[in-house]
Amino acid sequence: MGWIARRVASAIVLALALMIPQTNATTAYGSGEAGLSAYSGSAPVGQVPATEASGAMAADEQAAVFAVDSFWKRHFTELFGLRYRSPRVAGEYLGSSGPACAGHASAPDNAFYCRPEDFLAWDRNLMAVGYRQIGNPWIYLIIAHEWGHAIQARLPQRQTAEPIELQADCLAGATLQGAARDGLVTVEASDADGLARTLAAAADNYPWTNRHDHGDAQQRISAFNTGSLGGVLACFP
Repeated sequence: MGWIARRVASAIVLALALMIPQTNATTAYGSGEAGLSAYSGSAPVGQVPATEASGAMAADEQAAVFAVDSFWKRHFTELFGLRYRSPRVAGEYLGSSGPACAGHASAPDNAFYCRPEDFLAWDRNLMAVGYRQIGNPWIYLIIAHEWGHAIQARLPQRQTAEPIELQADCLAGATLQGAARDGLVTVEASDADGLARTLAAAADNYPWTNRHDHGDAQQRISAFNTGSLGGVLACFP
């Protein structure tokens, strides 16, 4: 199936990681006036459900899934010497109507990786609140972070660092920077502190941004930068 090129806005986070724009990228993320060329379409690990979602946000979800999964398909084995398999993408849900994980109901306003059943899911409302404020950088961060938990699950426990949420932020930074180097995404830091402001403003309002579980905005940015500047292996003890 062909990927259809379209423009998306650019602004992801990186005051932080100072990502260098790639001119030959095939997928994109960001928000702001400077746009990025992007391909979007059905994700290789399953169609991202778009129930009641805006077309633009659903397309960004699919593009993020494609970019993140493609990065790990290319690099997981060379980094860890293990075979990579993609997690299942359950995608969007609303409120408490999402997929259960090992008998536990999904939480509203959250995104999660279910280790026992190896899938990712996210509440549309969580995606929408950040999407309205800073655009699709929020989408890419959440999906790359939850994918980081799937990567943790594929590795020996000794390689999982505490706190695991900050390690997942580190892996998100490494993934998105690595995807930029691979030409899967390109970034123009037109709003370098946008994500930092959003994380700070949303802290404690949503399970996914609760500072007691995930760290405060400064800790999360620091972890993201560690991965973005140092690569995947910088995220491991």
